[in-house]
Amino acid sequence: MKNEVKIHEVDPSLNNRRSFLKLSGLTLVSAGLVLAGCSDNNDDNDMQDNTLPGIKNGVFDLGSGDFGVLTYAYALEQLEADFYTKVVNASSFNSTFNDIERQVLTDLYHHEVIHRDFFKAALTGALPDPSTQLLPSLAFNYGAMNFNSRNEVLATAKALEDTGVAAYNGAGKLIKSADYLLLAGKIVSVEARHASAIRSLINPNSKDFAGDDVVSVSTGLDVAKDPSKILPIAGGFITTKFTAKYLP
Repeated sequence: MKNEVKIHEVDPSLNNRRSFLKLSGLTLVSAGLVLAGCSDNNDDNDMQDNTLPGIKNGVFDLGSGDFGVLTYAYALEQLEADFYTKVVNASSFNSTFNDIERQVLTDLYHHEVIHRDFFKAALTGALPDPSTQLLPSLAFNYGAMNFNSRNEVLATAKALEDTGVAAYNGAGKLIKSADYLLLAGKIVSVEARHASAIRSLINPNSKDFAGDDVVSVSTGLDVAKDPSKILPIAGGFITTKFTAKYLP
């Protein structure tokens, strides 16, 4: 079948990609510590109410501008961190995946936890009142998904990683702070490596790692999507209710 996952074949390039992933994760640990001490340059008195995340009409809203984008990214990173936590802790993880696959998935788990904690620290340090404006820890539901199924795990990982890359690319134009834009660019480059690695696990020795479904043939760039296109996809796994009324 066209979409059948190849179980026994291993892409030899994954060893090099895994080395890059490990170095990328270490770099982001440092970046997270730096950003945790930063603050937004906007004057609080000049902010519109919809700039700040928080409860609006009884429901948490992500807000807009830099704070809205950071909170949006935080929500997506919570999802990815939760997913990979469940993957590596599944009862049959060691028997479901071969050695290289386990190493890649474990690296991705560590990265997504770093990304999640990075945004939590950044927002806690930058929001005027994080006690009410910081997005709470979200709850997730993966339905009937079997975390002991190689095919199901990799297919979901592919969907999440491709969606994450498109989300960062689409949100970049909404970021005003040069510091935040630079750091978001660093993170999306790692997310793109994640997507590439997962695609190579699914279809070894193929061109799927940069397929034309995620890289535009006309521009040579990754797909970019606005939050309004991303959240309905990610929202299928998120059970905590929130809104994004002020993001495009």
